[in-house]
Amino acid sequence: MNSNRFLATFAFIATVAVSTTFAQGPGAQPRPQTPPLTQTSAAVPVSKVAVIFSEAFQDPKTGIARFNATLTKLNSEFADRQKKLDDMALKIKQLPDEITKLQQQAAKGTPIAPQTIQAKIDQLDQLKKQGQRETEDAQAAYEKRRQELFGPLQDEVGKALDAFAKARGITMILDGSQVQGILYAADGLDVTKAFISDYNSKNPATAAVTPPK
Repeated sequence: MNSNRFLATFAFIATVAVSTTFAQGPGAQPRPQTPPLTQTSAAVPVSKVAVIFSEAFQDPKTGIARFNATLTKLNSEFADRQKKLDDMALKIKQLPDEITKLQQQAAKGTPIAPQTIQAKIDQLDQLKKQGQRETEDAQAAYEKRRQELFGPLQDEVGKALDAFAKARGITMILDGSQVQGILYAADGLDVTKAFISDYNSKNPATAAVTPPK
């Protein structure tokens, strides 16, 4: 069973809004002359933007180790069911050839009972229905289990990325794997490798993920 791609989207956006209110008195009364105000400039917060490519998290060699360990665990839990579906699919592929061969032999005079051919046809029809039903059941069970395993991990990675950004004074992180138009980011902006390395050092693949309470 092929795993659905697991891509986490993270965006931390800091927005600063500055508003100015103008007050004016009654229009009929003349305004007293006042000395001109010294113009001052409002302090604009310094923003630090970074880019991360979350698709790299799932790289089997250089990605987040827990992603791959979790995926391996998920697939191992469904290995037996996958093998059953594979065997069924192979039989469904073979039966039409078997039926055709029997029909050709019967046409040439080989004594083959019609019931034998019909039994193969019925078997093929039954396997197709069974295969579709069991495939749908397996996909539903796989998706449910995937959410159970990857949900807490996704939350954990999101919190880790938040802490990573705050520790480095980053006010905005754009996910280049999700935001269209980001084709390239300079090394100084791309923090993908740095975050993966930081996360893996603090979160070994063998450690269990604590589900959110």
